Amino acid sequence: MKILRTLAAAALLFVGVVSMASAQVKPEDTMTITLKDGDVVVELYPEIAPGHVARIKELAKSGAYDNVAFHRVIDSFMAQTGDVQFGDMEDGFNLARAGTGSSNLPDLKQEFSEIPFEEGILGMARSQNPDSANSQFFIMFEEYPSLNNKYTVVGKVIKGMEHVNKIKRGSQSANGAVKSPDRMIKVRIGK
Repeated sequence: MKILRTLAAAALLFVGVVSMASAQVKPEDTMTITLKDGDVVVELYPEIAPGHVARIKELAKSGAYDNVAFHRVIDSFMAQTGDVQFGDMEDGFNLARAGTGSSNLPDLKQEFSEIPFEEGILGMARSQNPDSANSQFFIMFEEYPSLNNKYTVVGKVIKGMEHVNKIKRGSQSANGAVKSPDRMIKVRIGK
C-alpha cells in the first residue's frame, strides 16, 4: 500500500512539473498551425535556434505560411511543409516544383543542437549544404536518430499531435511527394 501511495505521489509530481513547464511557455514562443482536423500548438525554441525561430515567426506573422501544402509526407518519418514560393499555388498544386522553393529572405546558418529528433520535433529542411535552411520545416512522426546534429531543431508539438498524424501521406515511390496535399490553413504566433 505504501508503494502505491509513493507511486501515486510521484505521478502527481510528474504531472505537476510537466504542467508547470507548459505553463511557462511564453505566448510569443508558440506557433499555432490550423490543419483540417484541428489546431497544432508548437513550442518554439528561440534559445536553441534564435535565427531559425525568428525566421519562422517573421513568415508566420506575414501570412506567408497560410495555405501552404505539406508537399512531402513519409509514413513513420515526417511531414514537410513551408515552401512559401511554390506550396500555396491557388491555381493548382505544382507537384514537380513543390519543395524546391523558399522565401525571398537569405538562407540561414545552421544552429544544430543536442535535441534528438523524435515524435513532434519541428526541424528545418535544407539542401546538402548545412547553411541552406530558409522557410521549409518538417514535423516528426517518430524518432529518427540519423537526423540528430545534422538539422536544426526549432521546436516541438505540445498539443495536437493527433492532427499531425492525420496529414495525408505521399507516395513511397515518389519519396513522399503528395498529390492533392493537405495544407496549413492558417499559421499564427501565439496560442
